[in-house]
This record gives sequence, C-alpha cells and structure tokens, in this order.
Amino acid sequence: MKFRPIITSLLETDLYKFSMGQAIFHQASEYETTWSFKCRNKDVQFSSEMVAEIGEQIQAFCELHFTEDELQYLSHIKWLEKSYINHLRRWTPNFKDFMIKEGGDCGLILEASGTWLDTSMYEIPVLAIVNEVFFRFRDDYDALLESAKERTRAKADLLRSGVYWLPVFSEFGLRRRLCSAAQEYAIEQFSSLDTNDILRSYFVGTSNVFLAQKYGVKPVGTMAHEWIMAMGQGNHLYNPAYSNKVALDAWVKEYGVDNGIALTDTITTDCFLRDFDKTLATLFSGVRHDSGDPFIWGDKMIDHYTRLGIDPATKTLLFSDSLNFEKADKIARYFQGKAKVAFGIGTYLSNDTYAEPLNIVMKVTKCNGQDVAKISDAPGKGMCKSQEYVDYLQRAIDWRLKHNH
Repeated sequence: MKFRPIITSLLETDLYKFSMGQAIFHQASEYETTWSFKCRNKDVQFSSEMVAEIGEQIQAFCELHFTEDELQYLSHIKWLEKSYINHLRRWTPNFKDFMIKEGGDCGLILEASGTWLDTSMYEIPVLAIVNEVFFRFRDDYDALLESAKERTRAKADLLRSGVYWLPVFSEFGLRRRLCSAAQEYAIEQFSSLDTNDILRSYFVGTSNVFLAQKYGVKPVGTMAHEWIMAMGQGNHLYNPAYSNKVALDAWVKEYGVDNGIALTDTITTDCFLRDFDKTLATLFSGVRHDSGDPFIWGDKMIDHYTRLGIDPATKTLLFSDSLNFEKADKIARYFQGKAKVAFGIGTYLSNDTYAEPLNIVMKVTKCNGQDVAKISDAPGKGMCKSQEYVDYLQRAIDWRLKHNH
C-alpha cells in the first residue's frame, strides 16, 4: 500500500485543542503529562502491519509545522492571543514523545509523554490516524467510503424534509472519522442544508479547524475533560474532589465570559454542581453533556439554574454523547422552551457505514507524576490506569457529597 499521510495540516485538529493550548501556555506550561490510548471495542485486534503504519503516520504528522496562512486564520479567533499564536509559529510535534508498539488487549499500545503543552496537541490527530489505518487495512475502503456518503445524503434529506429537528448542531467527528474524505463530505452536505420553515435545523460548523477554514464554516468546541483532570487533579495542593472549582476558576481567568461552555461529568455532574455557583453559572454561557441519561442531566441543570435565580432559557445545554438524529430530535423537543439546546454529533456524521465503528479514546492518565482520572456519569466511560487512585478519588467525591461541601 502506497504511503499517504493522513494528517496533512496541524489545523487538522479540534478547536478545543487551541483553547486548551492557550490556557496551558499561560497557566501550566511546566506541567508534564502522559496520555494513553484505549480501544473500548472488545473484539478488535490491531495487526502488526497496522501498528507499523500507525507509527509511520505519526512520524509524518511530527514533520508538520504551522504555515503563516494557518496562523493568520487562527489569529481571527477572538479569544486567541498573539502570544500563543507566536508560540504556535515555533511549535512542531516531537516523535520522541511517543511510545508505539504491539501488545495489550487490542494489539496496540500507544502513549505520549512530555509537557502538557505538547502532548495535548497529539490526541485528536493520533486518534484520526489510528481509526483510518484500522479500516484501510481491514476493509474494502472504497466500499466503506461509498457507504458513508450514501448514509450522509440520506441524513441530510431527513433534515430537509423535517423528519428530525435539530435546532442547532455541529459536526464533532474528527477523532473517530472514517477518513478525511468522509468527514469533508458530511460538512459539504450539511453546510448547504436548506430545511423547511416549520422545523428548521441549523448546521453551525465543525470542530475540525482545517475544514472550518476550507469551507468557511464556524470552528466550534468547548473545554475538554483533560482541563479538569490535569489542571484540577495534577496540582498536588488540592483535594481532587474540588478539581472542578480549580479548573473553572482558571478557565475564567483565561477567557472571562468568552469560550464559555463548561463540561460537567469529569468527576460526576453531582460533584460539579457543588462548585457551579451563581458566579460561575452566570459567567459560563452553558454546559455540556457527555455521559449518563441526557434527560435526567438536562432537568438537573435546569433545576440548578432555577435555584440560583438564573433563567435557564438564557443558557445553552450542549449534548455530545453518542448522538444520532433520532436521539437528538427527542432531546430537542423535550427541552424546547426550557433552555437553549445544541448538539455536537461525532461518529454518526463522520463514520457511519455498514461496519461497526471503533470506540477509541486517548486520555491524560498522569499529570506531574500523579495519576489522574475521569469518572464520568456512566459506567465504561471512565479512564485511569490506577484503580487505587480511582478508589481514592471516589471516596473524596463521596465524602464531599455526603457532607455537602
């Protein structure tokens, strides 16, 4: 198979990597992190040929640098500052940060270690590489791509005809896309969406900054779990059950009222709400759901805003957990008139074919030599390499919830 680089631009990542990057650059540039790959599919095996190709693709990614045209585009994002843009001008990935080898439950062991400022930028391109290599080696790739395009056209027609209603939605599928062509085709289809006047669905943009620039659509994104995990748990001065407070305050320090969608489920939403006081709930324009029952979560957030004396209709509930159009439509109709509702839809838009998609993640597992963990609101979505640390974190959370601190 002729070598063809999968990632061809350092803009080919999610927008939130730049919001993460700038905050890290200004507040935690000395932090050290380790990131670990995990495949949640139980029946998936990466062959030795796949592992070798993944290594070559990551090495090719590490030869990229930002062009002046790309930096000029980033400079027009209102919350990105010149100091950070200048850092990106000098920055390039470092292949020495990676450990890639055969082994583990799925046949692939993949980690990256180094400064948080560097390693944070690896997550999304690496996952896109792993996903595309797997399907290119295992399947009839032309048939898979045609399957993806056919399903994408059908989905666009469903929205045009008003079968489903998504008041505001974005494409969030870079990390698990079938390939760049499949993701690009989805953006082509949905950016030209013209729906009926009764229930109009609006496509806002994509998390893929490269394709946002190419198609003139809005680059979109929020904070990520890594911010609470590393900023909140990586500093040894703090009880990790208070990591949301540390991380949210640091985010406000960086961005004020800009870039303000808070992620709630890193160490459970119930613990998050202990810290999401009236000041923070006012400053942040909304919250993102990424695990657990979306209806229970949404009602809980609306109740919380109401108790704080904030009109929930002025806030955005952004849903991003394993969505399809049917699920999103039900959520939109349920919360209509109660709050603003938006959707970030990933795999369903970028890798829906006749083959089962991969469920892969790459999460920060250590910060400053200490284990960090994502607990989440649903079994199976947590991530940590130390069960001992998870038990400790859970005890800290339980104590805080029990004593209402």
